[in-house]
Amino acid sequence: MSTVPMNERSTPRRPVRVRRMRSEDLDDVYRVQRAAYPELPESALCDVRLLRMQLETFPEGQFVAVRDQRIVGYASCLIVTLDEESPWYSYAEITGNGTFSSHDPSGDSLYGADIAVHPDSQGQGIAGQLYVSRKKLLARYNLRRMVAGGRIPGYIGHAGKMTAEQYVQEVMAGRLRDPALNAHLKAGYRVLGVHMGYVRDDHSLDYATFLELPNPDYRENRRRIAASPVRRPVRRVRVCAAQYQVRPIRHWREFEQQVEFFVQTAEQYHCHFLLFPELFTVQLFGTFAHDLAPKEAIAKLAGLTKRYRLLFQRLAKRSGLMIVAGSHPVLQDGVLRNVAHLFTPGGEIYTQDKLHVTPAEREEYGIQGGEELRVFDTGYARIAILVCYDCEFPELARLAAMAGAEILFVPFSTDERKAYLRVRYSAQARAVENSLYVVLAGNVGNLPQVESFLINYGQALICTPSDFSFPPDGIAASAESGNETVVITDLDLGALEHARENGSVRPLRDRRVDIYSVTARAPVRRIRTA
Repeated sequence: MSTVPMNERSTPRRPVRVRRMRSEDLDDVYRVQRAAYPELPESALCDVRLLRMQLETFPEGQFVAVRDQRIVGYASCLIVTLDEESPWYSYAEITGNGTFSSHDPSGDSLYGADIAVHPDSQGQGIAGQLYVSRKKLLARYNLRRMVAGGRIPGYIGHAGKMTAEQYVQEVMAGRLRDPALNAHLKAGYRVLGVHMGYVRDDHSLDYATFLELPNPDYRENRRRIAASPVRRPVRRVRVCAAQYQVRPIRHWREFEQQVEFFVQTAEQYHCHFLLFPELFTVQLFGTFAHDLAPKEAIAKLAGLTKRYRLLFQRLAKRSGLMIVAGSHPVLQDGVLRNVAHLFTPGGEIYTQDKLHVTPAEREEYGIQGGEELRVFDTGYARIAILVCYDCEFPELARLAAMAGAEILFVPFSTDERKAYLRVRYSAQARAVENSLYVVLAGNVGNLPQVESFLINYGQALICTPSDFSFPPDGIAASAESGNETVVITDLDLGALEHARENGSVRPLRDRRVDIYSVTARAPVRRIRTA
């Protein structure tokens, strides 16, 4: 990515020297990066740790521009060989998530990972000097070309009225100006394509140009090395959704045994994720006195939070599963919330509050909604958790998708079929609207001694987008309703990328941001799990 305005300033230019980056420069490089990309979230930037890894991996490819002993710009790059059958990569794929672990000295392409100039020094030819250093690398290593993914931050002002491809054509024709694309064109790049999903960038609406600058002095006969291209990874995950029967129990150990059955099943079938339903822990009401009022019972259940967390923490560590352990009532600073929990094999615990509470939750239990939507990068997939009613609000799923979510896990609890269908139809719509997978797990059975949970109706289900890469009915798998069972299936995350880029319809790409927008008052929090 890069940001270099084209306007020239009339202020006197003091000499600028471009040199190799050093370890002691990294704090200043990060400072320039933060100033040059004020509109990007922190998660889209390379922190000092990543900058150090880049420098240690390929020190010859990292440069800084210095004026009066002050760093005013920088450029970073690595060497790769791309798969010509699928030449488009996201920034994370081509850079090894910013670590430069994908650097291959035997490659044939110099990838320009980033170039930026501090706003106080922009428009003074500094970017041009940094490009000169990059071009010297092309000659030094006899590389075939330089490639990059270029932001188009000016597109936000034209989105809806024209496609990203049309906008790029207008800029190339000189009828529009874009601060980043014009700089790339001036540097000699040519645009090979326009793609979505390169990097999280609201101003570019996540679009980027795929850029190429050929090396005119490339000598193929001097480079007869069998280089292995960076191939797009095959990303599949296996998910298991529990259809949980809330039958009467008398002791905690009975609850524990039932939970362990589902964990053992998911483990036996080599799953990556296991999803439990919303408030399935109300089964423990059966271990309480039967004359408790609903608010007293839910408060006592919240008192078991530590025991609930220790149980699932142990099971996740033992099984190696990512367990979305449904939701459980939690007392937070005197406020009762319905909280979904994610337990990782490393022993970490992450949470997502239910944001929209139903009238029954509010009136019978005194539960209040949370404040923040989160997306979890688990290493297997980027996921979000929408607890039951939250799935019926399309804004949340869209915000999660724009923050990178690929799978929505929806633990739910519904008492009869109409309520269940509200959740199911909403989930199917969310999958279509955002080109992602939605996994549902619900309760079945009855608790005759618990007035507010007398009956439960549910069906574990896994929804997909509706296009040629997916099942004809948009359902990857479903369980028979009424039985205690699981539903297990494999989800192809690469198919999502293809659908978002080349699908019959592309809802994420075709949003009319000139007419409407979906924004979060509190930014979606992106968390990389341990």
